[in-house]
Amino acid sequence: MKVNLIENDFKSVESELEIFIVDDLENCEDKDILENIGFEEKDESIAFLPEIGRIYVGFEEHDYESIAIAISIAIKKLKTTKFKSAKIELKDLDLKALVEGTLLGAYEFNEYKSKKKKSKKQELSICVPKITDEIKDVFEQSKVISKAVNKTRDIVNTPPADCYPKVMAELAKKIAKDSNLECTIHGEKYLEKNGMNAMLSVGRASIHESKLIHLAYKPENAKKKVVLVGKGLTYDSGGLSLKPADYMVTMKSDKSGGSAVLGIMSAVAKLNLPIEIHGIVGAVENMIGGDAYKPDDVLKAKNGKTIEIRNTDAEGRLVLADCLCYAQDEIEDIDYIFDYATLTGACVVGVGEYTIGVMGNDTILKRDVVANTLQAGEYATTLPFNRFLRKTIKSEIADICNIANTRYGGAITAGLFLDNFIYEENKDKWAHLDIAGPAFVEKAWGYNPHGASGAGVRATLQFFKNLN
Repeated sequence: MKVNLIENDFKSVESELEIFIVDDLENCEDKDILENIGFEEKDESIAFLPEIGRIYVGFEEHDYESIAIAISIAIKKLKTTKFKSAKIELKDLDLKALVEGTLLGAYEFNEYKSKKKKSKKQELSICVPKITDEIKDVFEQSKVISKAVNKTRDIVNTPPADCYPKVMAELAKKIAKDSNLECTIHGEKYLEKNGMNAMLSVGRASIHESKLIHLAYKPENAKKKVVLVGKGLTYDSGGLSLKPADYMVTMKSDKSGGSAVLGIMSAVAKLNLPIEIHGIVGAVENMIGGDAYKPDDVLKAKNGKTIEIRNTDAEGRLVLADCLCYAQDEIEDIDYIFDYATLTGACVVGVGEYTIGVMGNDTILKRDVVANTLQAGEYATTLPFNRFLRKTIKSEIADICNIANTRYGGAITAGLFLDNFIYEENKDKWAHLDIAGPAFVEKAWGYNPHGASGAGVRATLQFFKNLN
């Protein structure tokens, strides 16, 4: 789907279809027709009038989410037709929402269909009387952001047979080349040499070598330095603590955190952000076999802390532990550290499948992350650490246990586990984003399709935009 920004009167722009997003029928030209067919000015309502070349979509609030969902519904309808062009008038609508709703709503993942639908060359023209520099910037940035989200979706949706650690590393190299980023890839010899035994152990039973990916964007005018760390479990069988068969389905999505980091890094240079940004991904496959790590093992992480393994399906936190240590050892004077992971089913139970759980030690930082996430059109809420849950991950034989001794508060105890690998000087600079809910949903929602949503990408880019 192509999106154009047209400086012209709406009625003067040629197009086969006109799209109207309405919250009040009183001033609508086709009011009588719409009332007769039962159209209501409510979210997700749509009326397609091909005989007069118009699509009407209802919405209730003048916010990003309502407008983005509305235009995505119109675009999905357009894609089912043979019409090649449509237009909409900007008026008082949110341009960012229109562009992103269009491009995110038009997304399809059909790489594995034997009979692919022939791609239609369709386009939407957004009409505005005068294109200012501000309008042009919003338009161009929104296209870059949408492309980054859709790239993330593609990576997450790719099956494990075709996306394993080496493939993620190759994707990172391509992103680096396209965006002029620094790229470093480390293999298992590096992990072993540098004491990254937690990450190394998780991938031990796989035929695919684990990869530590490090992308860096270093503009000359950088005012801040941010590190992004992503869990890149290209597949998670659960290891020897094997998942039930039904729970293994969709585990290609366990690389969503790492995929989000790659997606974000693909956009930062194009957005010309005045921030030094490092993207670190632990790309690993958790399998079973004679060399698999075991419950009862004790692993030593990069910072020297020992971890008692009581469940090999709590593996993502082990990978992140070493990656977080690597980031802090290799990068000086960090202003912010964010990690992204489909870490716990408990987070989905606690806040639902559409919401990111944000954790950390600094209340203001957590609130800022949530505020930017909501502003970007994603959903997030904070989950609080406390001293009593911290006690539940203590080990009798090691420094820490990789699961808690209670079945409650699993998202928080996973976050508290990671806190053990955040150095003292960075405690208040770190936020943990558990994206287990929204990263991959097996039904369409809003402008998100079945499967990957690209969770965390828009939220982070919005944080960067507002970073002073």
